[in-house]
This record gives sequence, structure tokens and C-alpha cells, in this order.
Amino acid sequence: MDETFSRNELYWGKDFQKYLFGLKIAVFGLGGVGGFALDAIARAGVGHFLIVDFDTVSKSNINRQLIALNSSIGRKKTEIFKERLLDINPSASVQIYDGFFSEDSADKVFSGDFSIPKEKADFIVDAIDTVKSKIELIRLAKENEIKIISSFGAGNRMDATKLFVADISEIKALGGGRDSFVKNVLHKLEKYAGIKDGLAVVSSSEKPHNEAKISNVETIETEDGNKIEFTKFTPASTPAVPAVAGYLMADYILKTCYNNFLNLKS
Repeated sequence: MDETFSRNELYWGKDFQKYLFGLKIAVFGLGGVGGFALDAIARAGVGHFLIVDFDTVSKSNINRQLIALNSSIGRKKTEIFKERLLDINPSASVQIYDGFFSEDSADKVFSGDFSIPKEKADFIVDAIDTVKSKIELIRLAKENEIKIISSFGAGNRMDATKLFVADISEIKALGGGRDSFVKNVLHKLEKYAGIKDGLAVVSSSEKPHNEAKISNVETIETEDGNKIEFTKFTPASTPAVPAVAGYLMADYILKTCYNNFLNLKS
């Protein structure tokens, strides 16, 4: 008997374990938050993944990212995570998109087993840290009725106990949304996508802090040869907060899927 997920089954049973294997989860952004969310979901026994990231591992990732080691510097995050997921569960299927997510790339990203609307994902993890791409992904998910949870504010913080999961409409009341990134996303989501509620987020009530403000312009070449230029603001980032934020996202997904499963059985 395969004991890989036997401890899971002691809690939620064999039927839900089989249900999890049939789920399709898409994770956008494989950094500190997204990487830990993805790892936990894989260890739960989910069987089908779409993972999206354009980046390679750098030395500055080592303080907080699951796959970042001196030995992995320069390797593509999608490739490392595919190897990791299949090492956790060789029966899983892993579809990768090694590129920058945008409105123009959406059709290529959501292809194969994750095509919209026919084979769409059961859940999306949004751990994207560029505003325009984040808004486009959330808008696409809402328009296609795909469940999604979004990361709103793990940078510039060190107190993981201040993280919370809530609806986007509750962020300010719970003490979140005090940094410029979250304020910008909230504003543009409402302005360009009409979204001001009905979106699950992981945010923080901790006042953001950093010792220096760093920004640089990055240029990414897409598969079709086009170039995307954007300004990247580098937040402070401590080891525990991104990991806990990622685990909270995974926790939310697993609890939501478990409740859905129970409803199907009743």
C-alpha cells in the first residue's frame, strides 16, 4: 500500500484523498508565497498542476524561497518545481508556463488540461507581485467563475501572526491595505474590473516597513518576441512571513475543497 498520503487520510479519509487527486490547481508566482502554497497543496495529494513563473533563482531569493539554494541559482523556478512536485507525487501531472503572465499570454497559459472554459482550473493561487498582471489574472478568474485566492501584502513585514485570510472588502476593516502596493491593486481592481468584494485574500494588519526603497526597470521578452517593460519595486522580505502567507493560502484552498466535497456527498 502506498503510504505517501496515509496521514492525510487519517483525518479526511480515502474518498476525499481520491477527490483531491482529481483537482486542478494553478499557481501563478513561484516565489516566497507561491512556492510554499504549492508545496503544501502537493503534499495534500492534489494531482494536476499548472505552474507559472518567468524567473530564475537568484541569490537574493535564498532568505525566503523554498527552492532557493546556492546550488539552484540561475535555474528556472518552473523547472525546479516540476521536479519537486513529481518527486513528492510521481503520479501527478504538471503543466508549466515559463513566461510572464499578461492579457496577451492568457490563451497560451490556460491551454491543454487547463483550457478555459472546457478544462478550467478548480482553483488559482495568485502570488503575482506585478500589479497589472495580478489584476488581469483576478479579472480572468472572476469572469470564468474560477475560484481564486490572492496574496495581498507579505512584503515589508516580519510578524507572521498579523496575517489573515478575508474577503477583499474586509481588508481595511481588519487593519490591512496600508501599503502602496495593496492600495494600488484595490483601486485598480475596482476601477478596471469592477471587483471590490467576492475575492479571498491573504493580507496583513502589520504596518509595513523597509529601510530603503529600491526600484528598477525590467524587460522581459515573450515567446513571440515582444518585449514587456515594467518597473519592479523591491520590498523588504523576511523568512517567515511569505511562508506563512503561502501556507494560509493552501489551508484556505484545502478547507474550501473539503467543504465542497462534503456538500457533494450530502
